[in-house]
This record gives sequence, C-alpha cells and structure tokens, in this order.
Amino acid sequence: MPDARHYPFTAIVGLDQLKLALILNAVSPRTGGVLIRGEKGTAKSTIVRALAALLPPVAVVPGCRFSCDPAAPEPACPDGPHGPRPDASVRPARLAELPVGASEDRLVGSLDLERALTEGVKSFEPGLLAAAHRGVLYVDEVNLLHDHLVDLLLDAAALGTCYVERDAVSVRHPARFLLVGTMNPEEGELRPQLLDRFGLTVEVTASRDPGERAEVVRRRLSFEDDPEGFAARWTAEERALAARIAEARGRLRDVALSDAALRQIATVCAAFGVDGMRADLITAHAAVAHAAWRGGTEVTAEDVRAAARLALPHRRRRDPFDAPGLDESELDELLDNSEPEPDPDPDADPDADPDADPDADPDPDPGSGSRRDGDQEPAGGLGESDSAENGQADAPASGAEDGEAGGAGNGQAATSTARPGEPYRVRALTVPGLGTGSPGRRSRARTPYGRVSGSRAPVGRLTSPHLTATLRAAAPHQRERGRTGPGLVVRPGDLREAVREGREGNLVLFAVDASGSMAARRRMGAVKGAVLSLLLDAYQRRDKVGLVTFRGSAAELVLPPTSSVEAGAARLRSLPTGGRTPLAEGLRRAAEVLRVERLRDPSRRPLLVVVTDGRVTSGATADVDRAAALLRGVTAVVVDCESGPVRLGLAGRLAGRLGGEAVRLEELAADGLRELVRERRKAA
Repeated sequence: MPDARHYPFTAIVGLDQLKLALILNAVSPRTGGVLIRGEKGTAKSTIVRALAALLPPVAVVPGCRFSCDPAAPEPACPDGPHGPRPDASVRPARLAELPVGASEDRLVGSLDLERALTEGVKSFEPGLLAAAHRGVLYVDEVNLLHDHLVDLLLDAAALGTCYVERDAVSVRHPARFLLVGTMNPEEGELRPQLLDRFGLTVEVTASRDPGERAEVVRRRLSFEDDPEGFAARWTAEERALAARIAEARGRLRDVALSDAALRQIATVCAAFGVDGMRADLITAHAAVAHAAWRGGTEVTAEDVRAAARLALPHRRRRDPFDAPGLDESELDELLDNSEPEPDPDPDADPDADPDADPDADPDPDPGSGSRRDGDQEPAGGLGESDSAENGQADAPASGAEDGEAGGAGNGQAATSTARPGEPYRVRALTVPGLGTGSPGRRSRARTPYGRVSGSRAPVGRLTSPHLTATLRAAAPHQRERGRTGPGLVVRPGDLREAVREGREGNLVLFAVDASGSMAARRRMGAVKGAVLSLLLDAYQRRDKVGLVTFRGSAAELVLPPTSSVEAGAARLRSLPTGGRTPLAEGLRRAAEVLRVERLRDPSRRPLLVVVTDGRVTSGATADVDRAAALLRGVTAVVVDCESGPVRLGLAGRLAGRLGGEAVRLEELAADGLRELVRERRKAA
C-alpha cells in the first residue's frame, strides 16, 4: 500500500515527460539521474518523494550502516568485512533528502577527529550519501547548494563511491544512488559543467488547461482531507507501476543496441554540437531503458528519439544566459536521415526516378520546361526567390534603435531600446577587507574552504584540525602529563582548528542610467554590453545581482536581488531609454534596496555599480549629495559613460561623493586595462 505521508505517483496529473525521465532512471540507474527545472508550485518535490515507493525493495546485510548487498558485499565497507550471511534482511528503497543548508559532514559523513587525536580511535559517522546508497538522493533547490557540495555530490554519483579525507585519516564506502535535483531557474542556474553531470533534464511548467488545473486541485484537496483513504484508492495503480518497473529492470540486459541505433545516437549528438562523449553514453543508456520499459527487445528510432529529448537539451548551452532547449523538428529530421536505406528491388529499373508518378504521362516536349499548361508566371516576371534576392521581400525596420531619445519639442520624451553589444571579460571588481559571506569567487573572506591562514581554539565540534598548532600546544606539557614512551599525550584543551581564507560571493547591485543622454550617439548599446559583461562576471563569481534603472523622473527596481543573472540579462536587453536623468532618485532607490538586503542577508557584502555619465537633468545637485550620503560605507564603482572630445568629469565627482572608484567605460575590459597600464608606463 502506498505511504500515506506521500502523494501517490500515479495520482499526479500530467507531467508525462517528467514521469518518463524518473521511470527510466528507476529502470536503469546508469541513466545518470534527473534535473527538474521549473517554476514554483509545479509538484517537483511531490513527484520525487512519490518515486521511492515504486522502487523494488533491497536486500541488505543486517546491521550494516552502508546497506551492503549480501550477495556481493563491498570489500572496503567500513562496517565489514562481511562474510556469507544467510540471514539477509529486505527493506524498502530509501529516499534521502539533502537540505540546502547542509554541511559537507552532513553530506559525506564525518570522522570524530577529537577521538582520533586524543584516544587513537577511528570513529566514522555516515552521511546522506551512505543513507542514499541503493536508493534515491533528492536535492531540492540544487542550484542554491554551495559549489563544493555540488562537486562532492556529483563526483560520488559518477564514481559510485564516497571518499572522506580528514588529514591522515580516510574512509571509503559505496554510494550508488538515483540522483534527482530540482531547481527554479529564476533563482539562478547551475554551472554548465555541473548541468552536464545530470543524465536527463526536464522543463516543468504548470498546465494552462482549466480542466486539468481543476483536477489537480480536486485531487490535492482530497489528499489533504484523508491522506490514507486517498492513498488506498491508488493502491492498484501504484502496485501495477512498481511491478512494471521491476519487470523492465529484469529485461534490461536482454535489450540489444544495434550498430544502426548506435550510429543514430552518435549522429544526433554530433549534429547538436554537444561537448564530450557523456551525451552519447547517457543517450544510449536512456534508449536501452526506454526499450525495456515499453517491453521491446531492441532499441528503435523511437527509443533514441525519447532518450535524446531528455538527455540533450541541457547540454546544448553555449552561453550562461542561454536556456536549455532542443529543436524537435531538427531531431526528427536527423533520425529520419540516419535510418538505413531499404534494400533495393532487384526487378526495379535502376535509371527510373524514384519520386516520379508511375501513372503520369511522360512530358512530350522536354525542352518546354517543367511548367504545365495551368501554371502561370507571377506578375512582373519575378518568382518569390527572385524578389528576395532583389531586396523586395523584407524592408528594413525603421525604428530608432540607437538614436537620441532625449525629449521632443512637445514635451514628451521618446524612448528607444538599444541592442546590447557583445559581452567581454571585465576587470576584477572586489569589496575590500575580509568578509564572512557565502562561498564564491569575488572578494576575500573567511570560509570553511581555502588556504590555511592561522589557527584557533575550536568553536563547537572540531572539524578541521590544525595538526601543527595542536602539537605545539601539547608539547610543553608532556613531562607533567607523565609521558614515557613515543608519541604525545594530547588533551582536549590542546586541540586547534585551522582558520582558512577563501573567496565569497557578493551582492552586486547595478544602478543604470537609462536617460536620453545615455542613448545619444549610439552609446546605450555599448553601455548595455558593458553591464551584460558585468552580469556574466557576476555569474562566474557566484554573486547575487540586482538591477535599478532611473530615467524620466523616477527610479525603478527592475530586478530584485537574485542569483539568476539570466533574469538580469533578459531585463537589460529589453530596457528602454529616454527622458531626463533623475540621478538622486536612482541613488535613493539603490540605498533602499541595499538596506532591505542587509536585513535579509547580513553576511553578504554589497558592491554598488553605478553606470552613468553623471549628468543631472531632473532634481537638484543637493539632492544627489543627500542621496550619496545614504550610501556611505558601501563599496561603489562608477562606470563613466561620458564620451566625446570634451569631458565634464561629472561621473568622477559622483564617485568622490560615494567614496568609491570611477572607471571609464573603455577601461572596464580586462584587456583594455592592460593596454592602458602599458601606455601609461611608456609615457612615464
């Protein structure tokens, strides 16, 4: 009977592609797991938690904390060695959940280093990877996990083994599990190399069909009113699905992957330009699993098609701002073209046209062309293709893409939307000092990972010992402790832990001037390209980003602080420009955003990037001074967008008011900065 605590898998309405991806992984764990991308409220967590009830039960060695198979126990199991055990026990497959705020010890397990140093005892406490062995490991909001945890997680999933290293002490145990991660793309993307480690991916959206949405609500309300009764009504369907998964697992080894099907897989992966060979392997495993699931004995083109739809979309990303996707019409064309040609008919005429109508009369006059009597030449004597070649098909757009959009004589400001320039690598912008924020790659910070910069007495449980400092603390007391033989007598008070320094991610808030003066002389395209480059840099450094724009008489928070730089790039591309320059309003809005974020996440230090030419055409200069005073203490960089032979230096004065640095737009690129330094050195 289904677990009443979890919603039944078969009761979930729709989501056919997601159900298929999860089932293929249940049939063949070699498929490599599933990454579920989707907006909030789309039953991502519900369907994953329901999956574990469908998996076949597992036989385990009694008392083994690592779920060793009694038929083939792991030789290196920390609870082993396990000899022949006739008293094997059977338990349901487990679902282990990794929370976003978990530590490394919670994931991989921990060694009791205090006992190891003071008593010489190696004591290991298993983590979630051990609990998930031969089951499911579910990571909700996997895109919000720290990078080092994701690396450990995916390495274990790829190797099937978890390694725990703590200085001179190490433990290894098996960790083979079905990895399922969920994420909301609005909260940030996974790095492309991490995306590639998930076997399959599915994009989930809520249904727009009113009838289907009503059925979802109807079933959910019924489940909330009587969970046990609702689960009981779906018992037959759940058992039937679980039995079919078990049968497909048993059939898996009998499925043949022919050379023709393998060539189809290779053709599709090569045509879509995926990197490496993992896509080919995952597609092959998924195609075999799909064939076993449908009850076949050989992989067909339909199996390859179903596997490619799930295995390739997230591997096609070339730019961090690209969304995963797959052109299914192109996929169908590739599969059709890669199918082997049928054997020719030995009685057929080898010179006959294979596309000709056998009942049609031959053309009596081959020189008359292919036009029949009913055909008429288009007026003007030009076919459709001729019109396109002569420029008649598409007239150029007449919109003012980069033109000046200051204000018209009638007092109404015109607006335009400039296309951003190509992104480039920008110079490093950092927050000075030593922070304690979330691990990232921008500013210096004290983090659990990084180079050792010192030692201190442990705060709570000892997790990262500083052996040299511990020995130095214990050495002066050896005589009074009665040491007579080799080794040191170490007491708990001698223990020291390492202090490490690494990098943190910051909150990068962009305040972008979108007024008419910025749109003049086609400048806004370059400005958008610069901000897009800074967004790309923030993505690579694992920052949160926010976007404030100001134009006309007001400022607007276009993008609240988020980890999704893709959202920032999308808002930037569609940003209109025009009107006056309310610089003070922009600074006040930025100060308010930073104040609220400081309350939400006090450990994340902000970096304010103001992109403007410094002109003020709305409000008074005194208002700018008062607004700048609200931002004192915030690390600020002003990107000076002023151009032309005569420069007023207004952006530099603004940087002085903010207590920050002014950087010219052309100096923002890392390569441009190097050239500037070389020129100044030559001039000196």
